[in-house]
Amino acid sequence: MTTNNKQRVTLFLNSSLLKHAKAQAVVEGLSLTNLAEKALVDYLPKETIIKKAEIKFEGGERIWQKLKKKQ
Repeated sequence: MTTNNKQRVTLFLNSSLLKHAKAQAVVEGLSLTNLAEKALVDYLPKETIIKKAEIKFEGGERIWQKLKKKQ
């Protein structure tokens, strides 16, 4: 993956977890970024499907029409 595809993020991690991750990155000869990316790729499923939920409540159609007008 090239740097052009990457996005900067801020994470708040437990200090001992961060220390452990940094040490493991050194052992594996990786940057902390590459170690975190590798861990996420290994952990996450290959595909995530998110289905749109249908939320029904009284007066919902009226609110939906207002939201559509704002777009």
